[in-house]
Amino acid sequence: MKAWVLTKFNTPYELQEIPVPAIQDPHDILVRVDAASYCHTDAVLAAGSMHPPSLPHIGCHEFTGTVVAAHSPDKESIHNIHIGDRVAVPGRGYHVCGKCMECLNPSGPDPDEPGFSVYCPYTGGGLGVGKPGGFQEYALVDARQVALIPDTMTAVEAAPLMCAGLTIYAALRKCKLHPGERVGIIGCGGGLGHLGLQFATKMGLKTTGVDVSPRALKLVRELNTGAAIVDASSQKAEDVRRNMGEEDGRQHIAEMGLDAVLILPESQKSFDYGMELVRNGGLVQVISFPPEGFHVSANDLVFVA
Repeated sequence: MKAWVLTKFNTPYELQEIPVPAIQDPHDILVRVDAASYCHTDAVLAAGSMHPPSLPHIGCHEFTGTVVAAHSPDKESIHNIHIGDRVAVPGRGYHVCGKCMECLNPSGPDPDEPGFSVYCPYTGGGLGVGKPGGFQEYALVDARQVALIPDTMTAVEAAPLMCAGLTIYAALRKCKLHPGERVGIIGCGGGLGHLGLQFATKMGLKTTGVDVSPRALKLVRELNTGAAIVDASSQKAEDVRRNMGEEDGRQHIAEMGLDAVLILPESQKSFDYGMELVRNGGLVQVISFPPEGFHVSANDLVFVA
């Protein structure tokens, strides 16, 4: 079969012929890859800024495909996954130990089943990062880590949901907000942000999207999610916060603003803008890796958080 293989850092992937991988584990399924999405992490790996365990390496931790084989083909299904099913595959733990603290104590808003954890430290990394990923015609996958693709969604549409989609969805779930509460997404026109707007409004949250790029703002306005869209280049955070307060019938600035804000861009200005929008006692989630970090005001920690 064919695969795009990283053989050296800072060089293009090479198209190579390699053997179809053999099923090794009772949880294994073999997936014929239908669509593979290229993530920023793939670029970081190719540049050598984030090293896979060894080279050559097959990247891609967000892909989709069709199940063509299982460890025990005579069984009707494995973890409710059947041969012929279309599945979406995130870069989660592959061949987890099943015995460590993480595997035995799944946590989070949507925890894994006991014995399987995305955070298992003994996997050597997830698919596409520590293990071969989706840049190949066939890939081995743990049946516990996949999601069935609905008939209304194409393979290409589903693939990026397995990284960008899961990341922003998990962030929203961790906010533990209820319908009618307010959430803001700073950087709403990016890969994660525009998905977050759609998820948040469907979750019944009063959603505010913030961006500065004309192209990004045009995109999210055309999505017609019902979210309030803010151009941070022309609208002051305090004015936006007071408008929220008026809509909610609040009297004091301390109780005005967002119940939670998700900050996506790697910039201090974005962080500061998000902090200005959140109400006292609100939640701030940072979903980025700024090289020099963020400066956090002690005043904000004491009087806002």
